[in-house]
Amino acid sequence: MRTEAPMFSGVLFDMDGTLVDSEPLWLATETQLMARYAYSWSAINQAQCLGGPLDRVGSYMNSLVGDVESGPFFTDELVRMMELSLQSGAPLMPGAHELIALLTRLQIPMALVSASPRVLVDAVLMNFSTHPFKISISSNDVNLVKPDPEGYLKAANFLGVKIADCLILEDSATGVEAGSRSGGAVVAIPHLVPIPNSERVQTIGSLEELSESALRDFYAMWHY
Repeated sequence: MRTEAPMFSGVLFDMDGTLVDSEPLWLATETQLMARYAYSWSAINQAQCLGGPLDRVGSYMNSLVGDVESGPFFTDELVRMMELSLQSGAPLMPGAHELIALLTRLQIPMALVSASPRVLVDAVLMNFSTHPFKISISSNDVNLVKPDPEGYLKAANFLGVKIADCLILEDSATGVEAGSRSGGAVVAIPHLVPIPNSERVQTIGSLEELSESALRDFYAMWHY
């Protein structure tokens, strides 16, 4: 009789740039907002903001235009504009649909853990006819956002699984730090800023690489 290799007890997804291809939307929104102040926003500026938190992004934007408004003003305006953009459609990253289907078939519970506020998380989830996540964690649901691990620990606790048996999917250095500090196993899919491999972090090029056998191999790598 064939015995299947052990598998993760839960999979915890980051949202922006990991589950959904929202980084182009962020870039367009940030560019539009900063153009009001005659500032030419670039991909280099966007890379500085990758992973949030949004209050840091707002303060950064305000500093670039000579403190003419305030950090909270830019944060609030970004959220307002991004909510409208995400409600119009948030395309999934390559391989995300297939991975969700695989995890559903394997009956592995999933959670969404984002540094974005609740209104943006809900704007993304409304694009699913039936979303697959047992719980979604936003910046409004924690005391400390990424790189603090609170969101990932809270998600694992809600799923009723040990964080050490969870796979965490991230795309930013901030998120990878949060995942690593939580005690979970992290697979990073970097696309704007390189992320090096480490004891608890492995990088891949796309979610398309996460077949069932690859997931079992990653589990074995970190547990044996």
